[in-house]
Amino acid sequence: MKIFDSVEALEAALGTEVAVSEWATITQDRVNLFAEATDDPQWIHVDVERATQQSPFGGTVAHGYLTLSLLPKFLEATIDVRFCRMSINYGANKIRFPAPMRTGQRMRARFSLLALERLADCVQTVWQYTAEQEGGDKPVCVAEVVLRQYL
Repeated sequence: MKIFDSVEALEAALGTEVAVSEWATITQDRVNLFAEATDDPQWIHVDVERATQQSPFGGTVAHGYLTLSLLPKFLEATIDVRFCRMSINYGANKIRFPAPMRTGQRMRARFSLLALERLADCVQTVWQYTAEQEGGDKPVCVAEVVLRQYL
């Protein structure tokens, strides 16, 4: 866990990789629940038999947006910004899904601080979130996300 007790401490981390999360397994149950929650039951995600036989991935894969949606889980488990009373997701500058996340495999996240701006009542930060699959040669999700930490 990387702890930041002040804005100055966070500023000192600019341009660096700040944290790497623990591994988490992306189960078929999680993929199925995400498909149900988002009304996206495409067979490459939820039909194990068909995906094993017909998909170029050799089995089911997680939705790209599922890999993105795990950002708060990984962020909260690795970075603690204690000088603020709350953080909000302000948006994303860029999101890409360079490789499929295979169901049943493990994923983790890397966080690098790209930018920091002091505003009147908060600090706006831009983080590079890189989700990687264990043993993979490409990330499964790369996103520049914008957060606001309110003082």
